[in-house]
Amino acid sequence: MSLLSATMLLGSCKDEFLEKEPYASVPIGSAITTEAELQAAMNGVYASMRTYETWGRNIPLLGDLLADNTYISADNAGRYLNQNAFSLTASSTEPTEMWTNLYETILRANTVINAELPDADAEVVNQVKGEAYAVRGLAYHELVKFFAKPYTADPTAPGVPIVTEFDQDAEPARSTVAEVYNQIMSDYTKAYEMMGADAQDASYMSKYAARALQARAYLFMGDYEKAKEAALDVINNGGYKLVAAADYVDYWHNPVPVSNKVETIFEISLDAIDNNFSNALANMYDQEGYGDIVATPELVNLYGEGDVRRDVIIEGEKANEHVYIVNKYTNRANPADKDDIKVVRYSEVLLTLAEAYARTGQDAEALAVLNELMAARGVDAYTSSGDQLIQDIITERRKELAFEGHRYWTLMRLGLPIERTVHHPASARLIPAGDPRLIQPIPQAEIDANPNVTQNEGYGG
Repeated sequence: MSLLSATMLLGSCKDEFLEKEPYASVPIGSAITTEAELQAAMNGVYASMRTYETWGRNIPLLGDLLADNTYISADNAGRYLNQNAFSLTASSTEPTEMWTNLYETILRANTVINAELPDADAEVVNQVKGEAYAVRGLAYHELVKFFAKPYTADPTAPGVPIVTEFDQDAEPARSTVAEVYNQIMSDYTKAYEMMGADAQDASYMSKYAARALQARAYLFMGDYEKAKEAALDVINNGGYKLVAAADYVDYWHNPVPVSNKVETIFEISLDAIDNNFSNALANMYDQEGYGDIVATPELVNLYGEGDVRRDVIIEGEKANEHVYIVNKYTNRANPADKDDIKVVRYSEVLLTLAEAYARTGQDAEALAVLNELMAARGVDAYTSSGDQLIQDIITERRKELAFEGHRYWTLMRLGLPIERTVHHPASARLIPAGDPRLIQPIPQAEIDANPNVTQNEGYGG
């Protein structure tokens, strides 16, 4: 945050700036005096989430590439090679960009949360501030996932700095992983309590988007009872439904934010004007773009006959070999609109509930939920129980959420090794659980700017 503050203050300095009142002499929230300004500030929060450094590309892409769902073709443009080989350093670009941009999102959310509008419509203010709390909780969850040990491995381990107010002189130390999760849960709870049930469309946070994300976070903590409670709330009260098998491919080809509560709960909106252009997520999969990243045969072979999810993977040739091309993101060249980034979908909530049921001894309930999803994907119903049922749910999670950034984190929260393929670098085909390389390095520039921030194991002092 010291680095971020300095960047914000010095990055646009001109002579006339020095004649004005210092930016930090008045709390940032005091600049927001009307409902319109509050909404404009919240629009800025959403805008910060579109960048390719975070949800616009890196977060969903790395969640598959670091695991066993995708790999970089030999014919590539040189992106993500260090991640693919698990050879990051404290000066690597992507962790630095992700850290900085996630804290920028948090900074913008703090501006909305801390704004004081005593004369404004309380319902409007609560809705907008609730959206900001939900985004802040999500940003902290991504930070603690990438830059700290899993909660299920060691909740007392160093997490990330918690910053809830703007202070350019702050040099916060890393809170523990448990403290960060406490902050995440607090933010999601406030968001849930402050927001209404419905949003204009899925590109805005809503009451049940916050609850769905909270269910995810409880799963990461291994708190299956609370994960079950949160997921059931979304399922029973959110009004969402699965996309039908016949509409599955069209659902992914649609570039417009969902407003009918079919499948999508929250997504990052990217359109003809506000998008990442050549840095788009779609560009990394589309063979008319960079097309560097393709699906592993091991993943593709999990899809059975009639599974509609297989229909968003197409076969082709690249670097003189047969490859499986990801076709979930098809609007790279669409001049009218671009692909939105799905952050949380209804199917994930169902899988969370199924896993929570299975891990708390409720196999019949777990099967019912799992098979509801299977029916919508054209897959035969499961009849398993016990440990096999849990494994089946994990496999379906891999298949359902492929290319959306979830696989790596499933393996991490469960303490499982990363077992990759012959298409990956030889030195990075088996990464044991607990290997320091599984956690991203704290950016060296942040450590240089803030003496209270310590580096992760394996990346120097």
